Amino acid sequence: MTDFGVIQSKAADVIKRCLSLGQKVVTAESCTGGLVSGALTGISGSSGVVDRGFVTYSNEAKSDMLGIDPFLIAQNGAVSEHVARAMAEGALARSLADISVSITGIAGPGGGTDSKPVGLVHFACSKKGASTIHCERRFGDIGRENVRTAAVIQALDLISEMTR
Repeated sequence: MTDFGVIQSKAADVIKRCLSLGQKVVTAESCTGGLVSGALTGISGSSGVVDRGFVTYSNEAKSDMLGIDPFLIAQNGAVSEHVARAMAEGALARSLADISVSITGIAGPGGGTDSKPVGLVHFACSKKGASTIHCERRFGDIGRENVRTAAVIQALDLISEMTR
């Protein structure tokens, strides 16, 4: 199955699960630029699940749209567990959704450092009444589109995990 087929299958599973549970989803995306929202809204029935999506590519957007303290970003960097968690929690607080997922990372080809290399992506998922979960993936310098595709798949897996 192609990456597109995997993404479609996972997105369809998320839509089906959320519809059956009566749950809505919100996304807060940086390096994926709305690809998770796009994957979800490509599935029939998504209007009953997707509340909204935030594309917060810049640090200013993360602060303005999600309420993230600029000091948190300055202290930890935009690509960090702290910011991923704040993005997920901010999106949940600023939506009508039950579940949020956030993605912040370095897709490349530039922008990486020794401590934060290309391919590093932080994810967080929040659910009303539950603790926010975080995961870090180091996909490696596998190419911009491959990092973004892998990040979409991971984000959809996190949403699925929250609906079990």
